Amino acid sequence: MRANLLLSFNIIALISASALLSYALQKHGFSATTLLIILVAVALIAHIFTLFKRQQKQAEMVIRALANGDSTLGLGQQHPMLKQFEQVKTQMQTARFNAEQQAQFLQALLIHVDLAVMVCDDNGKVIESNPAVSKLLGKSFQHLQELGAVGELILNAKNNMRSTTYWQNGEQHDTLSIQLSIAEIQGKVRSIVSLQSIHDQLQLKEQQAYKRLTKVLTHEIANSITPLSSLADTCSNLLPQELCFIDIEDKQDLQLALSTLASRTAHLGDFIARFRQVSSLPKPNLAPENLADMLARIVTLHQQQSRELQINIELTIQSQQLVMLDSSQIEQVLVNLIKNALEVLSSNKKYNAQSAAQPNIKLSLAQNASQQLYVEVSDNGPGISEHVVDMIFVPFFTTKQQGSGIGLSLSRQIMLNHGGDLIYVPKPQGACFRCVFG
Repeated sequence: MRANLLLSFNIIALISASALLSYALQKHGFSATTLLIILVAVALIAHIFTLFKRQQKQAEMVIRALANGDSTLGLGQQHPMLKQFEQVKTQMQTARFNAEQQAQFLQALLIHVDLAVMVCDDNGKVIESNPAVSKLLGKSFQHLQELGAVGELILNAKNNMRSTTYWQNGEQHDTLSIQLSIAEIQGKVRSIVSLQSIHDQLQLKEQQAYKRLTKVLTHEIANSITPLSSLADTCSNLLPQELCFIDIEDKQDLQLALSTLASRTAHLGDFIARFRQVSSLPKPNLAPENLADMLARIVTLHQQQSRELQINIELTIQSQQLVMLDSSQIEQVLVNLIKNALEVLSSNKKYNAQSAAQPNIKLSLAQNASQQLYVEVSDNGPGISEHVVDMIFVPFFTTKQQGSGIGLSLSRQIMLNHGGDLIYVPKPQGACFRCVFG
C-alpha cells in the first residue's frame, strides 16, 4: 500500500513537472523530440533516485531488525531476501553447533586424558589446562614463572622442543618429559605444552639393569665358588694325620688355611644365594590389609630387643585405610628398615651421648599430598651422608662392615612391585625412609 502511494505521488509529480517543462521549452522554441528526450531522462533520474532511497531505507531497517533480534527483518513473508537470510542463519547455526560440539569433545578429551596439557600465550600466561596438570605438579598454575626452572625452560624456548627435567614440589620428587609446540592461532602465538612423568619408567629400566647385572655376577661367581669350597674340604680331609712337617706350626697353618678357605667360600656361597633374591623376587600375592594392624604387630615383635638396647619405638597412626599388598613381603621391608635403624642407634653410642637424647625410632602411617598412603620409618641417629644417599639403593653397595648391600635394594624392589616406591626423605636429624603405596 505504502509503495503504491509513493508510486502515485511520483507519477503526479512527474506529470506536473512535464507540463511546466513543456510550456517553458515550447515558449523558447524547442522541438517535440527534444522535449520527449528530456522528459524521459528526468523520469529515469527520478525513478533511480527513488529506488536508491528505498534500498537505503530497507537496509537500515534490516540492520535495525538484526540489532533488535527480529528474525523477520521487517520484510514480508514472500520477500526473497528473507528466504536467503533464513538459509544463511541456518548455515551459521549449524557451523556454530559443530564448533561448540567439537570444543566440548576436545574439552572432555583433555579432562579424561592422563597427559598433562597446557596452552600458554607468548608471555607465559596459562590460558587453558586440564586437571592432569595439577595432579602431576601438585597444584594449579596461572603463569609459567610459577613453575620455577621448568617454566624458565619453556619460556626460553624459541622453537618446538622435547626435553627432560627434574621436578620437586615439597617432598614430591619426579622426572618430567616436556614436549613444546609453538603455533600461531588467529594471529596470536600460542605454546602447547605437554608434561609427563617418566620417573616410574626410569626406575623400571634401572631395576631391570640391576637384575641383569645380578644374574650375570651371581652366575659367574657361583660357578667359581662351588669348586673352590669343594676342593678346600677335600684337601683338608686328605691330609694324613701322620704327615710330618719340619715345623709343627706349618701343619697347623696349612690346616687353618684350608678350613678358612672352605668356610669363607661357603659363606660367600650363602651370600650369593641371598643376593639372587633381588633378581628372582616372586610377584606379590595381593590381598586387602590394614597397615595399622601390621605396624602394631611389627612394633610388638621388636619391643624386647629395643628394651635391651634402650631404644624407644614410637608408633603414630593417622589412617585406617585398607591397602592391597603382599603382607609377608611388606613385613619383610618394614622389619629390614627397623633392623637397620636399631643397628645404627645401637652402634653409635658416642653420638647418642653427645646428643643427650634417648635413641628413638618413629613409625608413622599417613597420607601425602597426592593422597597416597605411606609408612615412614625414621630415627634420631647421625643420619646418612649426602655423598652416600645416591648410592644406598644400589645392589652390592653398603656402608656396614658386615653388610651385603642387599636389604635396601630388595626392599625397594618389593615396593616397586607393589606399584609404590621406597624413598629416602632428608630430615634435619637422623635417617628417614618412606614406603609409598601406589
